[in-house]
Amino acid sequence: MIGQFHLGDTVRMKKPHACGADTWTITRVGADVKIRCLGCGRVVMLDRLDFMKSAKQILTKETEA
Repeated sequence: MIGQFHLGDTVRMKKPHACGADTWTITRVGADVKIRCLGCGRVVMLDRLDFMKSAKQILTKETEA
């Protein structure tokens, strides 16, 4: 389970996507989290708790302005 995450971060999920990629980028943060697969471009929306449970680690952090 990961702690803080921000818009634009790249995360690795516990289970791979159907395309085989397990890296995603965060495109929306709120009560729901929208992520885009870096392998095929599919967009998935998860509620925050499900996202935090299924995210394994943050690979790159987006710098805040």
